[in-house]
Amino acid sequence: MESLNRMAIELVDEALEYAEELNVGAYELENEATVLDFGVEFDGGLEAGLLAAEIQTAGLATPSRELAELDGAPIPHVELSTDQPALALLCSQKAGWELATDDFEGLGSGPARALVAEEDEFQRIGYTDAFDLTALAVETDEHPTEAAAEQVADFADVETNGVFLLAYPTASLVGSVTNAARAAELATFRLAELGYDPLDVVSASGRAPVAPVAADERAAIARTNDALAYGGTAHLVVREEFDRFDEIPSTAADEHGRPFAEIFEDLEWSFAETPAELFAPAKVTVDVLGGPTHVYGETNESLVADSFDL
Repeated sequence: MESLNRMAIELVDEALEYAEELNVGAYELENEATVLDFGVEFDGGLEAGLLAAEIQTAGLATPSRELAELDGAPIPHVELSTDQPALALLCSQKAGWELATDDFEGLGSGPARALVAEEDEFQRIGYTDAFDLTALAVETDEHPTEAAAEQVADFADVETNGVFLLAYPTASLVGSVTNAARAAELATFRLAELGYDPLDVVSASGRAPVAPVAADERAAIARTNDALAYGGTAHLVVREEFDRFDEIPSTAADEHGRPFAEIFEDLEWSFAETPAELFAPAKVTVDVLGGPTHVYGETNESLVADSFDL
């Protein structure tokens, strides 16, 4: 497989070329790392969000959008599909990099993770990337700092002038779009966590509503998680039967049925203590090649509508 980072950088170049049309900005830090502002100060938009999702999946997934109804209200929905789910979703799109320095915090996702390759997914899949340029999408309401770029460069073993950081808050159009694009990733990750070989997932598709931009980060985090756990759906094509497919959707969680704002409040916004089973789409179809097709879970449009304040 060609380098995930090389494929992603081609899309980063597209973002830089069409920054004005996408309502995004770009600037260099003093250490020559490049920051692409997808929502910190710039508005971004639906198209910018789709391109960000494509960069996060290193160009191995196809994101699209449509206007569909949610509990009777027209709301944009994002669908993302890939025939390389292990690489696109687990080795690239997964938000697995807690980027933290003395002057910056953000949650990173994208192909830069594959240059470090220390998370469990990379051992399971057997993939490590090597390239001299890298892209990391960072969910943050702050401007990335030189120290943040240097951490990425150090961990990924590249020069700082080869680091490209896409920055956006959860409370932004790009934040809403890129989170809605995670339904397939969450289903694939959940299945892998249950013990299924991610290399036996042949194809993955997911769809979720795009949350209205909230007034602050906490409200946005709650809304975007509600969109997935109560409004998200996924379809997986797999090679082998498995006796735990019913545990993939969020309906398998004991806390299912409560909005994330309540759950997070009870846990004093300690994300680490949130039941992992909740981070999954609401409904999942699993199609076993040459075998049965399973359907588990159910959506709850009224809860999502309440979360969206419709």
